[in-house]
Amino acid sequence: MTRVYITIDTEYSSGLMTGPCPADRAENYARSIACLTPEGPAGITHKLKLFEQYGVRAVFFVDPMPALQWGVAAIEDILAPILEAGQDVQLHCHTEWLAIAGAGAGHPLARVGTGRNIMDFAFEEQCAILAWARDTLVAAGAPPPIAFRAGNYGANDDTLRALRQIGLAYDTSHCPALPGASGISLGPEDRDPVMHHGVIEVPVGSIGTHSGGQRHAQITALSLDEMTSAIRHARGCGRSSFTLVTHSFELINRRRLAVNHIVRRRFNALCRELAAMRGVETATYADNPPDIAPHAAPSEPLPADPLRTGLRVAEQFVSNTLYGAL
Repeated sequence: MTRVYITIDTEYSSGLMTGPCPADRAENYARSIACLTPEGPAGITHKLKLFEQYGVRAVFFVDPMPALQWGVAAIEDILAPILEAGQDVQLHCHTEWLAIAGAGAGHPLARVGTGRNIMDFAFEEQCAILAWARDTLVAAGAPPPIAFRAGNYGANDDTLRALRQIGLAYDTSHCPALPGASGISLGPEDRDPVMHHGVIEVPVGSIGTHSGGQRHAQITALSLDEMTSAIRHARGCGRSSFTLVTHSFELINRRRLAVNHIVRRRFNALCRELAAMRGVETATYADNPPDIAPHAAPSEPLPADPLRTGLRVAEQFVSNTLYGAL
């Protein structure tokens, strides 16, 4: 069986906090977590209902850093429906919240300074940030996490060493299709889980492009056909796992609070097809974490296909025209 990890970066928006009229917690939750629209919610509760309907397992990478600004209750509100649904919660971290909370504000991490990404900090500072984030996630009700993804994929080798230091066994910040996003010393050819600096690095899935590069397996970046074809390709190659990425807010335009019907139909259909796909199961880190690849040669991504690419480009054009950016 090829295990598919549907990973959902679940986070309040730091971007909604940096404009001339910063959103308060309630508005940020409505736009980034619940995704409340005139057509009903399209955020995490919508996803949880889909997962229950189709028997899909998923991993919610929850960012506890906004607790610096609003307290642990802000994270409890995120975790409650996820835990009630029996889905997996792991650790996410956007260090942009350090600047929002204020370097001199007297919060527990004030001494580490500020930085956009976790890799912008020294090893000891990363240990402090990640330990605080882990403890805050647990204080909000989550089981102790074993896996991590950096905000913006912005981790480096020190991040992996820091994760090992605080007792987390897995990282999934390496995105082979976006080699400049992180400072982890792995390349675009590293597409399978591998032991790296004491933790198991689980790369984000990807497909091949006509230019010889890769495109990352994110719900808004690939079409339904590309995602399901990539998963069948992984199954056919004997890969043990394939990681998909989405966010709590990706089914809407957050500023307009409008459902993106193209992306929502894509996500709904993905859940339905995964539930019916033979030789494939959805999995979590808590119950069935990724295995290190047993073969030495790197697996190849799904090759580029002109028809699939053309249809996706057309669909994305329509999506952007009708619904705009996230």
